[in-house]
Amino acid sequence: MTTTTEIADKIAAEQSLTKAQAKAIVEAVFAEIAAAATSGAETSIPGFGKFKVKDTPAREGRNPSTGAAIKIAASKKLSFTPAKAIKDALNG
Repeated sequence: MTTTTEIADKIAAEQSLTKAQAKAIVEAVFAEIAAAATSGAETSIPGFGKFKVKDTPAREGRNPSTGAAIKIAASKKLSFTPAKAIKDALNG
């Protein structure tokens, strides 16, 4: 698992930034992706992938312990679709 701090440390070393500057940049990027998702906008990062909000319709489910039918409310989820370069790297 990689953390934001580890990502920031690598960026700081590669770009001659302080760790604090790099962490602020990484956190700003994630904040902008979250803000775009909150507004319903898609975020596309060429060569990496797309973050898109998808609506999940209401559905009926089962309580696993009792087997009783329950209604699961409609919701939104953030999905990620990797770019072809990432897919190729994972499967190549």
